[in-house]
Amino acid sequence: MKARLDTRKVFSYLFAFFIAFLASCSDHDDISGGGDPPASALAFRLDRGRQINVFYRQDKIAAHLLMRASTKPRLLVVFPAGNSGTGLWFDDTSQPVNWSQDTPISPTTTQDASGRMLYGIRVDVSADTNHLSIRQALLSSVRFLRDYNGGATVPSDIVAPPSVSGNVALWQRNRVDGAPGYALRVTAIDGGAIAADGAGKLLLQSPSGAPVLRLRIEAFSGETPLQPITHANLFTSAVNPDPLSQNVFEFLSFSDKLLAGSWQYDTYFGRDTLISVRMLMPVLQPDVIEAGLGSVLSRLSPDGKVAHEEGIGEFALIDNRRHGRPNDPTPTYDYKMIDGDYMLAPIMEDWLIEDPRGQARAAAYLAQKGGDGVTNGSRFVANLLRVAQTAQPFAQQALAANLIHLRPGEIVGNWRDSTDGIGGGVCPYDVNVALVPAALRATSNFLARGLLDPYLSADQRAVLANAGAAADVWERAAPPYFQVAVTPNDARAKLAAYAPQAGVPAGVVPSTALQFDAIALDASGNPIPIMHSDGGFVLLFGNPSPALLARIVTDVMQPFPVGLVTDVGMLIANPAYADSTLWPRFTSSAYHGTVIWSWQQAMWVAGLDRQLARTDLPSDVRTLLTQARQQIWQVIANAKDIRSTEMWSWSYANGQYRTEAFGTRSADATEANAAQLWSTTYLAIQDPQLRAGKYWWEARAAGGDTPRRGSTETAAGNAANAVNAVNAVKGATS
Repeated sequence: MKARLDTRKVFSYLFAFFIAFLASCSDHDDISGGGDPPASALAFRLDRGRQINVFYRQDKIAAHLLMRASTKPRLLVVFPAGNSGTGLWFDDTSQPVNWSQDTPISPTTTQDASGRMLYGIRVDVSADTNHLSIRQALLSSVRFLRDYNGGATVPSDIVAPPSVSGNVALWQRNRVDGAPGYALRVTAIDGGAIAADGAGKLLLQSPSGAPVLRLRIEAFSGETPLQPITHANLFTSAVNPDPLSQNVFEFLSFSDKLLAGSWQYDTYFGRDTLISVRMLMPVLQPDVIEAGLGSVLSRLSPDGKVAHEEGIGEFALIDNRRHGRPNDPTPTYDYKMIDGDYMLAPIMEDWLIEDPRGQARAAAYLAQKGGDGVTNGSRFVANLLRVAQTAQPFAQQALAANLIHLRPGEIVGNWRDSTDGIGGGVCPYDVNVALVPAALRATSNFLARGLLDPYLSADQRAVLANAGAAADVWERAAPPYFQVAVTPNDARAKLAAYAPQAGVPAGVVPSTALQFDAIALDASGNPIPIMHSDGGFVLLFGNPSPALLARIVTDVMQPFPVGLVTDVGMLIANPAYADSTLWPRFTSSAYHGTVIWSWQQAMWVAGLDRQLARTDLPSDVRTLLTQARQQIWQVIANAKDIRSTEMWSWSYANGQYRTEAFGTRSADATEANAAQLWSTTYLAIQDPQLRAGKYWWEARAAGGDTPRRGSTETAAGNAANAVNAVNAVKGATS
């Protein structure tokens, strides 16, 4: 792809700046004064696919407006407060409805019938149609909006009827426990009207059949506002100058937690928090790092499990009611995932042991107490005990049966948490090959340094004492269970059958056997031969042998469908070598199929940088890693405009790949978030042509070095060199 000036992008940045300027100068309606002056507003816009996403955050108000242009139009306003939101779903239209944002978002407040304050936003929008019929309005937890959007039913008591007065429709209700709830006011402006149609549905109409319908949207939530972390308190001077990614991260950052993504995940997710903190650590200020880690520690189960997702606000009320606890707003936590259990320790190690800033704060941070009086150190010990105890069976007898399995009765357990994410497997590669040994190494290091002495009993110390030896066994004995080899002839046959249904050329098969690692083991301990990107976890968390490094990198870096690489990103999965019955479950429309997840690419680059900092690598492996880094960075650059989103798909025509926003096509399994926490991790990764001689985790010590162009890094995108390096390493390590 040739670089060119994208005038639409330039305009969108200018428009976002204009919105931010106006919003910062606007009246603040009924927001109470006194004390410190309000922080300047964060306001920006992201257009993804055919969806307009507008973000606003200032003081007690944080909101995300989403308008979907489609034959299935939709308008949502979601709030991080209580993970709550309001939504309008409209009846299908014969032609796609296109939306426009006519005014900047402005903050506003209102009072409910009991005089309690609700916080929200106001914005004028328009649609290029003369009418819209409202199929459903919902005001509740985003969890229920998400469920309804996916086709599920929602509790009947969260549905509020509208009241109509002239050209204004109002939906308003308390939370199910009587606490301040939610409101949505829609006004047909410029002569428009609101009336009920023959079926009793509300019909929004433009004046005299005019081709444009103009609406004023006012949406509110009474959930307790979160305390935002402002831009000045987020980043160090080493952060990359990427305003869009910085805005996304800022919108999702609060003192209590870092939100996973918007619109669908505007609350705590353990895995997302940990990965983001780990990769952004070099460019984050200490309080932000500790806010993220603290949110995970405070939500651990008593036996040390990391909470995957929290249920708060109205979702918690209804979830508790289902379990016999009526009118109980206590947050609920989902502990079904296994990967977070083994991710916490190495990331705590990176902060409290490896980072000089964290070292200086370690004792005080571990001694901090939560609202229940329990210290961070004691909570962390519970997690380390879980790591050691669950890893011990394999350390004693290295059988597949003793690897870490999904929890009983669950079909998901790692980041590939859709029904088909690991192809029906039960022992995920990332957990067993990367995360468990990393957690054991971290446990051993914490024990050796005495940081946890105040929180350990003699019995607990004995449980943790063999963590280092256990890590040796896991690093040596777990990877072989996942190894897959495909002969050139078998690969050609598989690709000849797979490529046509994937819609791409079969590609050139290497002359030597393809070697990669299975995505998971099945219940019988057999590898499921789906090629995948999770070797990035080993690069980021492990210290693999040169032979294992070559195995991880070599064949996955081949062009798809031989490997994982396309011109618009590195795919997270390739089912070509698996049984053909798995192919329909790993398409470019599957959530964890042949699609691109932004953070996975960032993890690969960060992991490759980490490995390239080693001094024990032979030259051929170093060449392989360097060229892999160049190759990944090139495809990242090709899709730079979309990389802050959760994930995306692709299409292929006329010999070229192009990005496709996930969720805008009818076959897509769901939709991607426009703003995703871990997709901002490029803020800590340097373009290889602009590196300052420091690797990503050393940026904190660089103090803002002036970037200089590297003399040895001029081979980006040179496919011939990459293939030569691949073949040389394969010959040396086979």
